[in-house]
Amino acid sequence: MIELRPFNKLGSANHGWLKAKHHFSFGSHYDPNNMNHGSLRVWNDDEIAPNTGFPAHPHANMEIITFVREGAI
Repeated sequence: MIELRPFNKLGSANHGWLKAKHHFSFGSHYDPNNMNHGSLRVWNDDEIAPNTGFPAHPHANMEIITFVREGAI
């Protein structure tokens, strides 16, 4: 079932260099009624400040998709 969730109602985090919106429970945003959609566990909308980014960190048994709305990687 498709459920409309307005962007301003999503969970969020602001780390200065990273502003994130969480479509599912993630990090400190916990919603037991919204943990995943099938096998999709994380869908974050991240705004990353220029010349910054995540330090190297491992991921195992997952696929990561990056969609650039503006700017470049």
